[in-house]
Amino acid sequence: MIPPEIFGSRYDSTRQAWEDIWDSASVERELETARSKRAQETYAIIASYLPKNGLILEAGSGLSAALLTFRDMGYKVIGLDYAENALRISHHYDPTLPLLVGDVHALPHPDNALDAYLSFGVLEHFEHGMGPALAEAYRVLKPGGILVLTIPYPNVVNRLVAWRRKRSGVTVLNDDDFFESTYDRAALEGNAHAAGFTVLRSIPTSHAYTLWGLGGPFRAPGYYRVSGLAETVGGLLARVLPWAFNFSTLLIARK
Repeated sequence: MIPPEIFGSRYDSTRQAWEDIWDSASVERELETARSKRAQETYAIIASYLPKNGLILEAGSGLSAALLTFRDMGYKVIGLDYAENALRISHHYDPTLPLLVGDVHALPHPDNALDAYLSFGVLEHFEHGMGPALAEAYRVLKPGGILVLTIPYPNVVNRLVAWRRKRSGVTVLNDDDFFESTYDRAALEGNAHAAGFTVLRSIPTSHAYTLWGLGGPFRAPGYYRVSGLAETVGGLLARVLPWAFNFSTLLIARK
């Protein structure tokens, strides 16, 4: 494991926060979210870029909901996470899952070994930025290999929450232990280019979930479920204001 002091004071505390988060979650609930309309739409786009017979790594696989989804679609996916309890919970759910304990900054793969690299909501959690992890992703991908990232976007709701936190005198976007940031399109694409990747697409996604953050009529009972109203309004916003209400940018790039 990489010494946390190399990557800032909150590197290790963020890892511990993920351990705590996964301890209170379950694979079944994560799969419920993965089967939502917004997630399925995103997975369908991703699948169109993945090699059916290639080796794919999900870096930061958590409770393996995405891994299970793509495996069921016929892809060969390996999961890796630095939160060991997430891997234990995943193995308890399905002992056949190929999972590795590891850090996205020091992957246990040789150069040019993988056909695709997936990372869903991971690289925004590093205080030092996503550059070192992207450089490692570039190293392990074969020439022509595919990089897939989803990263939170500073949408209007996110900015409103940040403004409220600032007025309340608390840290904006993160707390003392758990680091989380957002990237606009230019910053996200710039980081990918700096690592050597050619960006193929940047797609705003999950507009209904942006509305979930407002609460009230946009939330449905259950684990992070959006209401029918959120789905309807989110669909409209995806057409007329795709970036303003973008919850998570899907970036697809090639080595």
